[in-house]
Amino acid sequence: MTDIELARIAGGTVTLHDARRKGRWSVDLEPFEIGVYAVTQEQLTELLGEPGPHPRRPATDVSWLRAIRFCNAASEWEGLDPAYTFDGEDVTWHVDADGFRLPTEAEWEHACRAGSNGPQYGPLAEIAWTSADGVTAPQNVGGKLPNLNGLFDTLGNVWEWCWDLLDPARYADYRVFRGGGFADDAWSVRASTRRGGAPRMHHDDVGFRVARGGFDGTEAAQGWSAQADAERAAFDGPLPPGWTPLR
Repeated sequence: MTDIELARIAGGTVTLHDARRKGRWSVDLEPFEIGVYAVTQEQLTELLGEPGPHPRRPATDVSWLRAIRFCNAASEWEGLDPAYTFDGEDVTWHVDADGFRLPTEAEWEHACRAGSNGPQYGPLAEIAWTSADGVTAPQNVGGKLPNLNGLFDTLGNVWEWCWDLLDPARYADYRVFRGGGFADDAWSVRASTRRGGAPRMHHDDVGFRVARGGFDGTEAAQGWSAQADAERAAFDGPLPPGWTPLR
């Protein structure tokens, strides 16, 4: 398989927010590794056998569940303990495993910001493929400047799946994707922008990059916990129109 190039990210603190709940909280992170590039069509073809006509473009039209399966396949290829197990479509993350996995939302934002505090880590024209470039599809990875962590395209080009649930009280099992894509305006291509979709959803501007790092404990790591998911899913009172609560 074409090597998955990883960058070592130092531990630190990142502040996340939830616009609907109007909350902000800080997450302390241990060091971890994350892909220098989004997973490419070439890598997806090599591991999962899905054809891609543009080897160096990010793999897109990949559901969250498919990204999870890629992570396990990459782990098995490298002789690492897979990070995930499946019970039907229910996925368990074994946080002590050192295999490939999706980054948590906190890890993704910390890695993307690379010490910056603004909405972008540099001028968008130099670091990100967006609607301003007038392109009609994702571009080859690494075509713009990296951030100070040496990561390419964390903003723009394609959105990237994370491990976390978006808002389980409102959107049930939707998972987060981050970063903005080639067709998005500057307002969406920001380090803090959160969007998401169902685990089987796939679009031509959503891809993913992998992470690695095992941690002590169970059901909690790097800003995520199963208990917090359960608490966020709880909602008392009549449900507003359009909500699809997890039951």
